[in-house]
Amino acid sequence: MSATAETAPPAPQTPGPTNVPWWTRGDTNAFFGLGFNILVNVLTLTGLMIAVVKIPAADVLGTVLPALGVALVLGNVYYTFLARRLAQREGRTDVTALPYGPSVPHMFIVVFVVMLPVYLKTDDAMQAWQAGVAWAFMIGVIVMIGAFVGPYVRKLTPRAAMLGTLAGISITFIAMRPAGQMWDAAWIGLPVLAIILIGFFTDVKLPGNVPVGLAALLVGTAIGWIGGFMSVPDLSQAVSDIAVGIPDQRFDMLFSGLGDLAPLLGTAIPLGVYNFTEAMSNVESAAAAGDNYNLRSVLLADGAGACIGAAFGSPFPPAVYIGHPGWKDAGGRSSYSLASGVAVGVLCFAGLFGVLEALLPVPAIVPILLYIGLLIGAQAFQAVPRLHAVAVVAAILPNLAQWGSGLIDNALAAANTTAADVGNDALTNAGLVYSGLTTLGQGAVLVGLVLGAIVTFILDKKFHFAAIACAVGAVLSFIGLIHAPEVKWAANPEVALGYLFFGIVCFAYWFLPNARTPVTVDEADVVAGH
Repeated sequence: MSATAETAPPAPQTPGPTNVPWWTRGDTNAFFGLGFNILVNVLTLTGLMIAVVKIPAADVLGTVLPALGVALVLGNVYYTFLARRLAQREGRTDVTALPYGPSVPHMFIVVFVVMLPVYLKTDDAMQAWQAGVAWAFMIGVIVMIGAFVGPYVRKLTPRAAMLGTLAGISITFIAMRPAGQMWDAAWIGLPVLAIILIGFFTDVKLPGNVPVGLAALLVGTAIGWIGGFMSVPDLSQAVSDIAVGIPDQRFDMLFSGLGDLAPLLGTAIPLGVYNFTEAMSNVESAAAAGDNYNLRSVLLADGAGACIGAAFGSPFPPAVYIGHPGWKDAGGRSSYSLASGVAVGVLCFAGLFGVLEALLPVPAIVPILLYIGLLIGAQAFQAVPRLHAVAVVAAILPNLAQWGSGLIDNALAAANTTAADVGNDALTNAGLVYSGLTTLGQGAVLVGLVLGAIVTFILDKKFHFAAIACAVGAVLSFIGLIHAPEVKWAANPEVALGYLFFGIVCFAYWFLPNARTPVTVDEADVVAGH
């Protein structure tokens, strides 16, 4: 009889009860970093609502921000609960909560793609606001539906595709704008960046263990005020405009907006899909950093947060943020996100965002976003096998294309014209591949997942899987979820045909000699954690 048959295997060890602290010194660091990240985003969306959609400041400060505050507090309470539950289950004290706040891409999309066209057509800011609230509610519903699909998509999608897509978003939309804002006032932004990079990327501590985020903000704010970057009259005016906002249900607005739902679906469907695919990538990023959260729980919370915020009058869906590994590196554990959400929520209720905008120089706040962009971009290459680095780059490209075409559109809009008015030939003669960039960048998150998966399967010589991924790309292109401006039948048949031809080539290679020889992926060259 074999030794295996004679000896019973040892019983699996279950982690014992763990005393998970409610607060650590690292939570203080991460709180200041994430808190000011959310702060910048709320300041931005406040300005967009008032300046672009012309919604009265009293309504923005008295209804929209308190509604957002409700969603932020409830969502961050839930994610703190998830972190502590994971820590108890695995017997660990180093679990980091998922960061949560208003989604950056969505705040621009709901303003410029949903609300502004309604306002320009009707000259009615209230009707535009109602459309935005209905759109945010639909986003939440679609994300909650995605909660039952996302876990299966995550299992089938290679990590390189998900982390590469996340890196593309992070490098372009999270890091580049802050970089520009910093170098526009480099004498404020660069000293702040130095404090953040040294404090978060090295083991050198400040005297008295002063939190890095707080030190960076104080130094940048002091330089900005001493150098005349800020205005005392603006601050005085902001103080006089303070108004406390009490959250109240706005079902009337929601139902009025839902009454004209059809025009909203063209963006709500792809953006809802974007939400759950981005959340999927963020959960994968957290798993690569050592914290493996249940994707379905995350998606249900994201969707519920958008619906709750909309019911109180907010058109800005909150979501799990990019950046979990950065806050983990900064020492954040279970409560930093909760503290950030509650602090920003209180500011929303108290109507203090006008004061903060007048008090804190933007170049002193945004370097923390550049730090997150650097970290997430690096993680995409460090948390996958070296062989898959090519797939990471492939997944980054669509977001670069979307960012580039968006800059062109914004520049033309500033000149009171459009790409259609200028003409593709003139843009091409100026060295701009505008049409191709636009096509590649439409539905960039899904495109990144598809391209990253195709390249990963090719690198692993799983040509039949690459062919299947191409078929998925063809279907998504045909119905307009990727590579098209709107969801409709035969949205971009040319690109769909291109994916089909790509898939045929991959499938044909599957029958060639040595095509099915397994590729050895060396997991030893993956940086542990992130």
